Amino acid sequence: MAIKLIGYAQTLHTRRVILTLNELGLSYELEAITEIQTTRTEEFLANKHPFGKIPVLCDGDFTVNESRAICRYLVSKYQKDAKIVLIPNDINKASLVEQYISYELSYFDPPLTKILIQEVFNKRKGEPTDEAVVKQAREEIEKVLDVYDKILVGKDYLNGEYSLADLFHIPCAHYICTATPHGDVFDKRPNVKRWLNNLRNRELMSPYTI
Repeated sequence: MAIKLIGYAQTLHTRRVILTLNELGLSYELEAITEIQTTRTEEFLANKHPFGKIPVLCDGDFTVNESRAICRYLVSKYQKDAKIVLIPNDINKASLVEQYISYELSYFDPPLTKILIQEVFNKRKGEPTDEAVVKQAREEIEKVLDVYDKILVGKDYLNGEYSLADLFHIPCAHYICTATPHGDVFDKRPNVKRWLNNLRNRELMSPYTI
C-alpha cells in the first residue's frame, strides 16, 4: 500500500515530513487538510491524532503522528534502501544527530516560530503584530545563532555530514528568510549563513518549502 501523508503542505510540520520523504526517495499521496474541522471529527481523533493535529502518516495499516516521530519512523524503516544516510548507524554519530535535533526543538524553533506567528500568521488572520514579542524573539534567536556559528566552524553541516538534524532546521529557517524581513539574523553569521545556504540549495528541496 502507498504511503499517505495527511496534512497541509504549507505548515512547517508537514513540510518537515515532505522533505524527509523526498530525501529518502519515497513516493507518497498527500491528503490535503485545509479545514480544521476535519481534524476534530470523532474518526480523526480516534484513529489519526487524539489531539486533532497534523501531519499524520499512514503506511499500510500503520499510522503514526507528530512530525519528528514520523520522520524518525521513515528513516528507521526506509533508510537502508535509500541513497542517503539521515541517521548514521554508528551509535556515537547517531547520538550527536539526536543532540542537534534537541537543539532545534528546544532553542532554534521556538523563537523563530514566535516571529512567524506575529509576522505571518497573525497578519493572515487580520490580527496585529505584537512588536514586543518579535523584538524578544529576535533577541533570543540572535543568542542561539551565536552558539550555532561556533558549532559550525569548519563544518558544512551540524554533524559534519548532512543528517536528519539539519533537515529539521530547514522549514522554519527557510520560511523566516522568504516570508519575513528577519533573514539577516542568518546572513550576518558566516558559518550559519554557509550552512543555511547548503540546506536551501539541496536538489531535493520540495516546492512545498517555498
